[in-house]
Amino acid sequence: MSEIVIRTLGLQDYEPVWRAMQQFTNTRHDATRDEIWFCDHRPVYTLGVNAAREHLLAPGDIPVVQIDRGGQVTYHGPGQLMVYPLLDIRRANVGVRGLVTALEQSVVDLVAEFGIDAASRCDAPGVYVGGVKLASVGLRIRRGASFHGMALNVDVDLEPFSRINPCGFENLQVTDLRRLGAPADVAAIRRRFLPHLLRHLGLSDASLLHGPATLGD
Repeated sequence: MSEIVIRTLGLQDYEPVWRAMQQFTNTRHDATRDEIWFCDHRPVYTLGVNAAREHLLAPGDIPVVQIDRGGQVTYHGPGQLMVYPLLDIRRANVGVRGLVTALEQSVVDLVAEFGIDAASRCDAPGVYVGGVKLASVGLRIRRGASFHGMALNVDVDLEPFSRINPCGFENLQVTDLRRLGAPADVAAIRRRFLPHLLRHLGLSDASLLHGPATLGD
């Protein structure tokens, strides 16, 4: 199945989106179209399934949610483009490593348009510019399908990252596109990012269907 539904959800609380991803994955079947959801979140820290809480240094008044993706602790907030690929990875003929690579390389290709040299790391999923983290990746595979995904920092308050060890690394520095001199509009970045992701997933614009900008439809 080559058609894929794109949902642009806007600013959302984290937990309802997570629960909707779980529900979508738990109830999908062989004829269910794959989807990609884009949004950003109100401030929240999320802890992966095996995350060590000592990496959560001083959360203050920002909510903390224990979730079911891989990885350690990270921060999500307004101005961060969330990319949630809800894919039947067997049907799409992409393994877990292939999906992670597609997400990472799409960011690398995107920022190259702005003259920024970025790269992934084999020891720590995500995208880095000169060793500073620009995007983080954390997936879950259930029933042969993926959910969760990637966070790309576009124009984010970076202070909350100082209250954690991002992705479990002490003193890891974090940046965003605005600080790198790139366009800092989340909607514009989403539009430029999507063709790169489709290409790395072996899809084309002709495969796109635009779904409702609401959950549960």
